[in-house]
Amino acid sequence: MAGVQPSEVHIRINSKRHSRRMIHPVEIDPPPLPPSSASATASPVVYQEVKHFKKWVPWMIPAFVIANTIMFFITMYVNNCPKNSVSCIATFLGRLSFQPFKENPLLGPSSATLEKMGALDVGKVVHGHQGWRLITCNWLHAGLFHILANMLSLLVIGIRLEREFGFVRIGLLYAISGLGGSILSALFIQTNISVGASGAVFGLLGGMLSELITNWTLYANKFAALLTLVIIVVVNLAVGILPHVDNFAHIGGFFSGFLLGFVFLIRPQFGWVSQRYAPTASNKPKFKMYQCILWVISLVLLIVGFTVGMVLLLRGVDANDHCSWCHYLSCVPTSKWSCNTQPVYCSTTQTGNQYSITCSTNGKSGTYILPNATDSQIQGLCLQLCS
Repeated sequence: MAGVQPSEVHIRINSKRHSRRMIHPVEIDPPPLPPSSASATASPVVYQEVKHFKKWVPWMIPAFVIANTIMFFITMYVNNCPKNSVSCIATFLGRLSFQPFKENPLLGPSSATLEKMGALDVGKVVHGHQGWRLITCNWLHAGLFHILANMLSLLVIGIRLEREFGFVRIGLLYAISGLGGSILSALFIQTNISVGASGAVFGLLGGMLSELITNWTLYANKFAALLTLVIIVVVNLAVGILPHVDNFAHIGGFFSGFLLGFVFLIRPQFGWVSQRYAPTASNKPKFKMYQCILWVISLVLLIVGFTVGMVLLLRGVDANDHCSWCHYLSCVPTSKWSCNTQPVYCSTTQTGNQYSITCSTNGKSGTYILPNATDSQIQGLCLQLCS
């Protein structure tokens, strides 16, 4: 049939990026031409639709945000600042009003309330056999500013990941990363309580980074995406050197999520996906060799890391005794702030309804008239004096 050019068949791929479509040629035998088309100069291009990756409807991440918000309201209700403190912020909120700014600059409850609700307290985990605090602390927040920052980050990062990989894998990544952050925090910060979902959120960031690495061949702008992610991670970890920020939870959550990403977020290579739409058989493996190697190494490191961490924690090991410089990872002292996180103590003298309270740390003292004073009120005044 002189003058007839070979037909051309293309496969249209639904790529994992919404912003672009990719057309990939695949070896497919062309359909037979009818006799009437023998004089045609070119056959039409045939497209076959390939659904590369399933898209999920994100519901779990929004549910996590709602659950964290509900827990914050419950914590504020239990806190009941008007009853348990001498002064409060936003008293028009009633029981939901905030502790004094000197006691809690994040606009939230007292440390006693957080501890009651399940904050991470190493002493109670090790000696009180309250290991559940390693999990519950991830659902509590120290204040309004704290929960707003974490929930906004969770929505921005988590919804994208859940849409791509589904609620099961992202839910496991979130929960396990939060636990990893709690374990590392408990090994290094043993004189204060710790709360917040930031360890789990950093785990999602780590998962995004490892997903980019293990699925490297599926990305178009690989180095731009990698550079953007690394900058985001570095900036967020740098914020952790400020006082009163538990950067060990951030670091533990990030590295847990980074390793989990190699295990949970691995994608089949494109050649394996496209061969299913070709009539001729092919022996392309589902995953590349480097993906399998990273999967095995990450799984081993996760099992070993979590096992060793839990054993050291339950034995009451203080990791600072074995790493003299590691405390700088969580706070770097400057002329503007101090990194002293030792618990505060006050001496109290009572004469009738009059209480004289002196901070043992800085020597400041104050006299207060407190009819029917509670322990929470006295503790709050002590924190204000020592802050």
